[in-house]
Amino acid sequence: MSELRQQMIAAMLQRGYSVKTHQAYLAAVTDLARHYRRSPDRLGVEEVKAYLRYLAVERGLSWSSCRQRLHATRFFFRQVLGREAFDCEVPLPKRRQRIPELLTRGEVARLLQACANPKHRMMLTLCYGCGLRVSELVGLRVRDIDGERQLLRVSQGKGGKDRLVPIGPALLQALRAYWQAYRPHIWLFPHSQRPGHPLSVSTCQRVFQRAKRAAGIEKDGGIHGLRHAYATHQLQGGLSLPELQHHLGHGHIRTTMGYLHWIANYREGRGEPDLIARLPAAGEMGHD
Repeated sequence: MSELRQQMIAAMLQRGYSVKTHQAYLAAVTDLARHYRRSPDRLGVEEVKAYLRYLAVERGLSWSSCRQRLHATRFFFRQVLGREAFDCEVPLPKRRQRIPELLTRGEVARLLQACANPKHRMMLTLCYGCGLRVSELVGLRVRDIDGERQLLRVSQGKGGKDRLVPIGPALLQALRAYWQAYRPHIWLFPHSQRPGHPLSVSTCQRVFQRAKRAAGIEKDGGIHGLRHAYATHQLQGGLSLPELQHHLGHGHIRTTMGYLHWIANYREGRGEPDLIARLPAAGEMGHD
């Protein structure tokens, strides 16, 4: 490992950056060095600008990818090399603003019913019932469920923050039945082929897509749609924006406010303490 790479890792560890950020930032600086076939500490601002323009124009990378490379190189030059005056802002492709298609309660119920594997059904049910990111879902441990207080502990969510999310009575009952049937020891959703490991994010995404197809749901979007549905259905029940912000683990309330565009007449109330219990039964589900 080169001295520069060690210095960069040390700087990220000192600031408490996540493993994913470590990987992304190191890959970005490595790609920059490969592009010019020189050590990155020998490059200047204009060369970095030209590289970022190349990523946007010739390689056609997305707004988020270009932005991440920009943050990575800025971090390297400022925090690792100590060039505090370094700045390389360049015009980047505009971020496309798309409103995802919202899953209704009936569609969520159909999707869960269409999932034949009980373990996978529990996984999708918990994702919706607590509004989890898929990375948070696969990282859950058995000890994260506090049945006495009816709370779910989400450890090291996005931004390296822990939070507690309420578990409704129907969801808690389903979790207890799942534990009785499968007896998971460490990971709540362990990998069947790799002992000691949780299910992967890609497996969860495939499970969701299969269930969506089986339920005849043609709306765009992946498993993150269950989180969107949780947030919107909670707002429909009147949950306050600050409470929803905490449940979702958003760093800024303006992110949470983005869900208000789905709510015609939002009025603050108590929210939905048991989303799973509010899902329509099989005989009540129509094609929304």
